Amino acid sequence: MRTKKDLGERVVLFPDGKYRWIHEVNMLTNYSILFDVWKVFGITMLIVMGLIGFILLIAGDFDLDSLAGLTAGLGLTAAILFVLSFAGYYLYAAIVGGKYIVVMTMDHNEVVHQQLPKQMKKAQIIGNATIVAGLLTGNLGAVGRGMIANSRTSMITRYADVKKVIAVRGNNLIKVNETLEKNRVYVCNEDFDFVYRFLCEHCPSAKHL
Repeated sequence: MRTKKDLGERVVLFPDGKYRWIHEVNMLTNYSILFDVWKVFGITMLIVMGLIGFILLIAGDFDLDSLAGLTAGLGLTAAILFVLSFAGYYLYAAIVGGKYIVVMTMDHNEVVHQQLPKQMKKAQIIGNATIVAGLLTGNLGAVGRGMIANSRTSMITRYADVKKVIAVRGNNLIKVNETLEKNRVYVCNEDFDFVYRFLCEHCPSAKHL
């Protein structure tokens, strides 16, 4: 049986019935990861704004002045998060040499997205540093983010749970989204159509976009 060292960019069917391949994402030209981070921030800010507005409305304190103050405060927070996420993205890109490298494994039941061991170690180091900083400063949010960084070096998605299969051909990306979890399947141009059709055929409850 071939090992990961024998893997290449093209999709290969192995004797165990699983398809495997490697894909390198150039983080300096492909910003799909960063855009998803911003999307999450945007949705979070809208939810927070809605909740605060609802509380003010129930309390009878909701008026144009409070709306303007709320919008300004959340806008400033969003701007700060935007700058920090942008800086953090480029810092991470520098640490991993500008390449996000994954091994994709796909069979008839699930698809697995996994960072290469070298990058896994770097990600774990970053995660541990974040946890320590959070504990020293009392920032529980940082502790939580560090724990997530350590636990998410791979992701498994079962087809039965998938709600959407979204093709983003320009980024060599197929998004395989559950209700709360979102996996990212990267694949080269030559095998893009095959992998997309395979995923669509094996995700019975998913919309195909």
